[in-house]
Amino acid sequence: MLAFSFVLLSLVLSGLASPAELSKRDGAPVVTKCSTSNTAALTFDDGPYIYMKEVVDTLKAAGGKGTFFVNGKNWGCIYDDGNVEQIKYAYDNGFQIASHTWSHKDLSTLSWDEIASEMSMTEDAIERIIGARPAFTRPPYGNYNDQVLQVASSRSQEIVTWDFDSEDSAQSPADVQKQSYDAVINRHPDNILSLQHEVYDSSVHDVLPYAIQKLQAAGYQLVTLAECIGEEPYLSEGTAKDKDANGDCRIAGNLNTY
Repeated sequence: MLAFSFVLLSLVLSGLASPAELSKRDGAPVVTKCSTSNTAALTFDDGPYIYMKEVVDTLKAAGGKGTFFVNGKNWGCIYDDGNVEQIKYAYDNGFQIASHTWSHKDLSTLSWDEIASEMSMTEDAIERIIGARPAFTRPPYGNYNDQVLQVASSRSQEIVTWDFDSEDSAQSPADVQKQSYDAVINRHPDNILSLQHEVYDSSVHDVLPYAIQKLQAAGYQLVTLAECIGEEPYLSEGTAKDKDANGDCRIAGNLNTY
């Protein structure tokens, strides 16, 4: 072990391997908070759903942006026409699209191949729809283990959790969620990486406008995840694929087009 550590240190010192490259051998990095001062990254899980465009428009009207961690097939199929249009709309308006895996399974309970499949099908779908391959994955329930980190690393993905939970997925009333925002804003951390969900009416129409007003009044800039940590949101960006009439969630793993 000492000899191995000495070799790694020598590689770093000689410029042959960076600390980031060495850390990837042990597993993907885990993002738990922002690093840019006075930023709040509002992130929305479990879509695409019927409220995505409204979330975009609400944040855009306030001069802000956010991040969507989308599933392939959870509340609906990512390849459905309406979902494709909403994802493109968010991306075209400067919002970040990231992966929340295919079917919202607890990755920490799956095999290597199952984890890789949950990740790859969603990454492929996002790339087909917007032409960009996401660089970030949020594991469902925030659950991960060493194997999840190793699979993510093999796919050049970073794992993302959060440091503030609105608790909308726990069915907390809107007033309770607002109180949670008040509490974190009163503490005034240097930055905030939130968790909320795109799929709840009250989260989108009641809590989100309140959170935007309170966060901006406290001096926070509403940004994407990538902006709040100073990294690129995508591994690559190119051209979206033309839609194929056969593209649906039943055969998604074998699709060449969406």
